[in-house]
Amino acid sequence: MDKEPTIIFDNKCYLCFKLIKIINFFIKGKIAIIGHFSSSGIKIRKEILDETALDMFWFIDKKTAYGGRAAIVPLIKLIITRKKCNRREYDIHNECEQECKTIKALMKRTQSLFSNSNIIKIE
Repeated sequence: MDKEPTIIFDNKCYLCFKLIKIINFFIKGKIAIIGHFSSSGIKIRKEILDETALDMFWFIDKKTAYGGRAAIVPLIKLIITRKKCNRREYDIHNECEQECKTIKALMKRTQSLFSNSNIIKIE
């Protein structure tokens, strides 16, 4: 990871994939998007994140990794203030292997987004 702003998400979840597609519409190339289970995502989880990595999506900037609820405000600030960049890695392939297209799954993921939060300082 080159210390550029990055979003890490659960690319094996249909609902997470749909949320990232919406976020991708708004960020318009400003932030790299990487799946938890991609080769880049696995590497970032090992090097930067902790055991809660798979519990939530992450927004990572130069100094901090924000997980779940803690990621919402920094992500919105970056979307509003950052100019478009040319080079971005988008690893947002949907590899859904779960039963996540139901209302129950939607409620569970929404609850998870607002109940899980973590901040990790990057050295």
